[in-house]
Amino acid sequence: MIEKNQAATRRVYLDYAATTPMHPDVVQAMIPYMSGMFGNPSSGHSFGQEARAAVEDARVQVALLLGCTNDEIVFTSGGTESDNLAIKGIAYANRDKGNHIITTSIEHPAVLEPCRFLQAQGFDITYLPVDKYGLVDAKAVEKAITKKTILISVMYANNEVGTIEPIIEIGQIAKSRSICFHTDAVQAVGHVSMNVDELSVDLLSVSAHKLSGPKGVGALYVREGTKITSFLHGGEQEHALRASTENVTGIVGLGKAAEIAQGELAKEQKRLSRLRDRLIKGLFDGIDGVRLNGHPKLRLPNNVNVNFEHVEGSAVASHLDMAGVAVSTASACQTGHKGPSHVLMAMGYTEDEARNSVRFSLGRESTASDIDYVLEILPPIIKKLHKASRK
Repeated sequence: MIEKNQAATRRVYLDYAATTPMHPDVVQAMIPYMSGMFGNPSSGHSFGQEARAAVEDARVQVALLLGCTNDEIVFTSGGTESDNLAIKGIAYANRDKGNHIITTSIEHPAVLEPCRFLQAQGFDITYLPVDKYGLVDAKAVEKAITKKTILISVMYANNEVGTIEPIIEIGQIAKSRSICFHTDAVQAVGHVSMNVDELSVDLLSVSAHKLSGPKGVGALYVREGTKITSFLHGGEQEHALRASTENVTGIVGLGKAAEIAQGELAKEQKRLSRLRDRLIKGLFDGIDGVRLNGHPKLRLPNNVNVNFEHVEGSAVASHLDMAGVAVSTASACQTGHKGPSHVLMAMGYTEDEARNSVRFSLGRESTASDIDYVLEILPPIIKKLHKASRK
């Protein structure tokens, strides 16, 4: 096994679902707006209009990635704000029509917590179950609709296990019933091709730092004509849906990241899928008692979440970290949460099974050599932990 003092010889990052390093071209695009091009995009003079042009160019870049019009993109501080704006914004704007919202039990906290907040305000929330793969049944969504349903929010792909949900089916159901449909696509944007019209979504959340962009910036797609209200009040920025001076530097970074993702998407999707499958096969060939979490086929190209029988995931992650490999046991947003993964529990896992899981997530810088390194050092780690657990 690799000892701690050897860890510096190699570092492998396999936690891209938590965050990604910024693409060099994204950094270069942002630099001018950190110094010389510093204007407020709401100012009427040339400095301000220079910044405004950069924001609008980025709006075009994000819109092209999602297949929508420029005016349907609202820049935010990240995925969490995008989810909150979508859920609270629809809820409060449409309270005269009803108070019922449908979501799933495996959503990111950025969706679950706003729903719980609204529940305390008198809204009725339905949390739909999922199957053993983390899939929600589109028919169950349809069955849950009532005369008071004003919003359906189902994530595009789960951030922990990588399962891709039946978004097109659900979107068609929502559209046929004239109900707003939101999807948290933070983990999927840039990894799989998507078009908002094909998905029949009315709102879609994006986060820059999940696709080689900067932290602290994101976007919400809002279909033209959608009745939504702002919960951040002040100026008239972002179509009066997001008051506050725009984060020009971050927005430029998001725009560039979206442009790069669009250009490389097909190639990267195939490459990451091959690496993902190489890792899965290697784990099953080299380690006994491995179980793949999530759907075996309907999953993100960069996600491998596995359960190691009788071995705690946190111990595996710790030993890998000492060997220079970064992985995670759950969503980064859940760090510090002592309970088992709510996603795996919703999928029917026992607490022990949920605690025995590890997420490997790949990205642009991942290589076959990285995968082979993990497959070399991990079996001895598991054997050592198995031996320790029997004492």
